[in-house]
Amino acid sequence: MPRPAALLLSAALAAAPAFAQTAGGKLLLTGGVSSIDGAGGGGLTPWALTGSYATAGEVGATAFVTHARTQDYGLWTYGVALAWNDRAEVSLARQDFDTGHNLAPLGLAGLHLKQDFLGGKLRVAGDAILDSDTLMPQIAVGLEAKRTQAGTLGPTLYGALGARHSGTDVYVSATKLFLAPGVLVNLTLRSTDANQNGLLGFGGAHGQGRRLQPELSIAKLLRRDLAVGLEFRAKPDNLNASVLGTGALKEDDWKDVFLAWTPSKHLSLTAAWVDLGRIAPAVQPRRQTGAYLSAQIAL
Repeated sequence: MPRPAALLLSAALAAAPAFAQTAGGKLLLTGGVSSIDGAGGGGLTPWALTGSYATAGEVGATAFVTHARTQDYGLWTYGVALAWNDRAEVSLARQDFDTGHNLAPLGLAGLHLKQDFLGGKLRVAGDAILDSDTLMPQIAVGLEAKRTQAGTLGPTLYGALGARHSGTDVYVSATKLFLAPGVLVNLTLRSTDANQNGLLGFGGAHGQGRRLQPELSIAKLLRRDLAVGLEFRAKPDNLNASVLGTGALKEDDWKDVFLAWTPSKHLSLTAAWVDLGRIAPAVQPRRQTGAYLSAQIAL
C-alpha cells in the first residue's frame, strides 16, 4: 500500500477505536455478512463492500447457511462467495422455501420452491475506509441471475401466474462508513421484476416489467465485534392484480432488525426479527414475521 494511504488509514483507526483491524488488514465487520441471495452485505440486501476480509492483492472466500422461520413458512439458504482484491465478488447460493400446507388454496399443498443464484459485484468508485473522512461512499454495481424450480408443479404454478421461471436483478449500492461514531449506512437501488425475490417467478400475466426498488441498511457498532441495525427492502408487487384475483398475491416490503456478532474475521453469527409481509394465500392469511439466524465462515 502506498505510504500516504497507509498514513490515512492509521489516522482513521486511531480516531475510531470501535473498529478493529484484522490480521489481513481489513476492519472487523466491514466484510458484512451473507445476504439471503449470497452477496456480501446485510441479511436482506447487498452492500458495496465485498465479502470476506481480502484486501488488495488477496483472494478471500466465505460460506454461509441461513434459516428463517415465520408463522407459516420456512426458508433455508446456503452458499459460497469469492472476493478478489477488495474489488470484485462472485457468489453462488441456493434457497429452499417450504410452503407446508399453506398454498392449499392454490392446490399446491406441500410445495417446496427452490431457487439458484449466481451473483457478481464490482466496486467502481470510493473506498469505505480511505474515504471515511469525506462524503464519498464506496459504490459497487452488481447482478443476480436467478432460476426457480417448483418440481412437477412448476409449469402449472408459473403458467397460472403468467410468470417466467428465471430472471436477473441488476443493482447499484452505495455504502458509507462513519468511523468515529461507528455507523455504517448502505443504500441499494435494484432493477427487478422478481416476485417474492423470484420464488414466484418473474413478471406477471399483465405484462409487468422491471421496476426500480430501494433498499436500506443501517448498522451501529456497540463494541468492536458486535453490531445492531435494521434493513428495509422494497418489493415490486407484480402479481397484485394477477389472474387469481386482485390482492390474492399482494407482495409487501421486507424489513428486519438484526444483531451481528463477529468474534473473529473467520466467523460471524447474525440473529434477526424479520417481517416479510404477505407472501401468498396461506390457510390463515396474515403478515409473516419471525426469526432469522445465519452463520458465516470467512477465509
